[in-house]
Amino acid sequence: MSDQANRFLGDSIGRTLIKLIVVSLIVGFVMTVFGLTPWGIIYGIRDFIQEIWYRGFSALGRVGDYLLLGATIVIPLFIILRLFSYRR
Repeated sequence: MSDQANRFLGDSIGRTLIKLIVVSLIVGFVMTVFGLTPWGIIYGIRDFIQEIWYRGFSALGRVGDYLLLGATIVIPLFIILRLFSYRR
């Protein structure tokens, strides 16, 4: 059992715990220097996804506006051109 745990962790359990503690302290210090918190990161990801969601739908709304605006010119011209070509 211990051999499998060592193989999974890459080292003994004690050494792996010490490495994780040291790396956690370093990462915690760097995050404190930059003013990052775990909740801040989670909220940032959530806000990023919401912003993409909202901007995506507003872009679709603009596409619909462009479609209607263009259709007010294209559809009548299409009908007029089809009427003229139909008479020939």
